[in-house]
Amino acid sequence: MILRDDYFGNMSHQYAPSEEVIFNAETLLTRVNALCAFLGIKPKVNSGWRPKAYNATVPGAAINSKHITGQAIDLADPDGELDDILFKDQTILEKHQLFMEHPASTKGWCHLQSVAPRSGNRVFFP
Repeated sequence: MILRDDYFGNMSHQYAPSEEVIFNAETLLTRVNALCAFLGIKPKVNSGWRPKAYNATVPGAAINSKHITGQAIDLADPDGELDDILFKDQTILEKHQLFMEHPASTKGWCHLQSVAPRSGNRVFFP
């Protein structure tokens, strides 16, 4: 189970997340934890909340990343197993009200978010 402290990590000591970010993160974690329980996996957070200033220093991070708003998380997925499962059966994402970046764009991690991308697709390219 991913705890709030796991998601916010050390960032919450340097930056204070807004109430909106906290609400968004709680929604996201409820869905991601339900997904992980459904799949029987123990998740490890690769990247959780990123304040805008920190996000700007992350190579390849989108300027308007959903990590900034508390609506995205990257889970460790070194062998791509989680990506494979979710890509092959996207009804699992739908059931848990989640969206993911295409596995071709996330080698080593699985990016999940609680809001639809502009395309509206469950699996999308960043």
